[in-house]
Amino acid sequence: MSQAPNPKYDLEERTAKFGEEIIKFCRSLPHNEITKPVINQLVKCGTSVGANYCEADDAESSKDFKHKIGICKKESRESKHFLRMSAIACPEKKENARKLWTEAKELNLIFNSIYKKIK
Repeated sequence: MSQAPNPKYDLEERTAKFGEEIIKFCRSLPHNEITKPVINQLVKCGTSVGANYCEADDAESSKDFKHKIGICKKESRESKHFLRMSAIACPEKKENARKLWTEAKELNLIFNSIYKKIK
């Protein structure tokens, strides 16, 4: 009997899960004049990582693939930034933000590595 692939190495699943967790996190934040723009940006970049990975997976050329992976790299880095801002805006959510920040950092490192290996 074959085993299911490890979700840690299934980037499509991992990036989708990251987007889902970003949405849940953003729903838990209080909505006020400071958090609204941070939440908006965080939802956009956090969910964009998975969407762009799916596009990269269906790329039409190696140039297209590299471009989409580059976007994944940027969006995961931007997620780190807005998670940091959310921790300042809502100190009571700092620990949750830190966990998501760690995942964003790992994803960014993975996409950096992929990007550098593409000719």
